[in-house]
Amino acid sequence: MKSIFYSFSILGFVLILSFLIPTHRITLSDQDAVAEVLEKLGDEPLPHKVDSNANQYASLERGRDLVLYGITTDAFGQKTSKQSKHFVCTSCHNIQREDPDLSVADPQARLEYVTEKGLPFLQGTALYGAVNRTSFYNDDYVKKYGDLVEKAKNNLRQAIQLCAVECSQGRALEAWELESVLTYLWSIQLKLEDLHLEEEERKAIEEALNNEGDKEEMIALIKSKYLQASPATFIAPPENRQEGNVDYEGNAANGALIYKSSCLHCHENKRYSFYKLDDSQFSFRHLDKNISKYTRYSLYQVARWGTSPMNGKRAYMPNYTLEKMSLQQIEDLRAYIEEMAK
Repeated sequence: MKSIFYSFSILGFVLILSFLIPTHRITLSDQDAVAEVLEKLGDEPLPHKVDSNANQYASLERGRDLVLYGITTDAFGQKTSKQSKHFVCTSCHNIQREDPDLSVADPQARLEYVTEKGLPFLQGTALYGAVNRTSFYNDDYVKKYGDLVEKAKNNLRQAIQLCAVECSQGRALEAWELESVLTYLWSIQLKLEDLHLEEEERKAIEEALNNEGDKEEMIALIKSKYLQASPATFIAPPENRQEGNVDYEGNAANGALIYKSSCLHCHENKRYSFYKLDDSQFSFRHLDKNISKYTRYSLYQVARWGTSPMNGKRAYMPNYTLEKMSLQQIEDLRAYIEEMAK
């Protein structure tokens, strides 16, 4: 009897303690990293986490320098050689969010968003949130880089190196430089606030984190809020460049936004180009007279095909995919050029 009494006493004591001692409950905040939330839900960790043990010289500051300026200092305080003589990462990529809705590739929504934020309208996808993606140089980029994309399409480190050598026309990054760039990219990863979750969705994720809901379903929900890869569709110029894309009527006001946030980003004062553009009538008339031609000065040709590096002029123009500049937008840009050339 005494043993039974003691057993019930202990059980009662444990039950009382379970009510008195608060249990730790996971709650979410806007600043929670999306990748960390996914891992807590049981998702497989992303394969490109920083290898700080193997590269002790890697640092966020050095990574930021390399992304913004293409140069940094090594472990001895000495300046590195410039990664590229022609470009830096921000020549073609924003380091800030550039889409109002991360789950779709909408070039017009993107144009309006970057205009409001004072950002350029670029060919490359934003580096903001790059570490949250799982595919790179996907879709039609194989047409441009061929077998080089095989190593890069599912490997962010290889994608960075491909960008460094082919896109930037520069040198490959050393191991510590590469880990530094990754460290910086992880500092601009997606946060929960970027997903614009509804309150009910947030609560459902919290419930799953606290083992009160379907974790797999919540993983799928979170991933539906942003693209796992940036879609890339290459498109040729219109067959008749004089007529252009006849199904679209150009909007000069929208074209002005593109000219200022895209064309001038690279060509004003020859920032990244040998071809200088400004707001003078001379610039607009030169562009206007070349629209229908088959030259590197044709709006249609350079927007859709870009240009190639040449000996002595390694700087080149990357092409705009359909997801980065729509058929409507290219006609808007033409309308603005023609209006300003008068």
